[in-house]
Parts: sequence; structure tokens; C-alpha cells
Amino acid sequence: MLYIVFYDISDDGMRNKVADVLKKKGLIRVQYSVFIGDLNSARLKDVIASLRVLYRLNKEGRFSVMILPVTQAMFNQRIMIGDEFKENEDKIIW
Repeated sequence: MLYIVFYDISDDGMRNKVADVLKKKGLIRVQYSVFIGDLNSARLKDVIASLRVLYRLNKEGRFSVMILPVTQAMFNQRIMIGDEFKENEDKIIW
């Protein structure tokens, strides 16, 4: 299943740690605070566990992460306005 992970984290260092974890877990950055990835149940649990560890380490400020499941049909109906985010050449493959 495809998952979109987006977050609002006020601390720069913690925000970078979250981004690093998501990249290491194989998700692709599509916006500055938005990642997307095809995760099976085990990988999803691993991502959740890693983010919970970071949440517990967060000492101050806002820390909000949402993980949203998206079907292929829903993803195919997305509407893009403007340029696509191109941090790297990774592509989402179904």
C-alpha cells in the first residue's frame, strides 16, 4: 500500500532526523515535509516505531506526523499544480 507521510515539526534538528529516517526507510521526498512510499505491513510498523522513538526524544516544540494510506486509484487521480519536487531522481513505481 502506498503511504503519504507528512509532518509539522518546529525544531530544525528534529525535523532533519525525521526526514533522514524516512529516507533510510525507503520513502521518497515529494515536498519539503512530505514523503511517499510503498510500504508493506512490516515496513510500516518499522517506520511508525522509528518515528515514535523520535517523538519521545523531542524535548520542545511542535512534533506532529500523519501517515495516510492511499490507494493506487486515489494516487492516480492526484492533481499537480506547479513544479514537481525533485530532490533526487527517485520515482514512485506501482
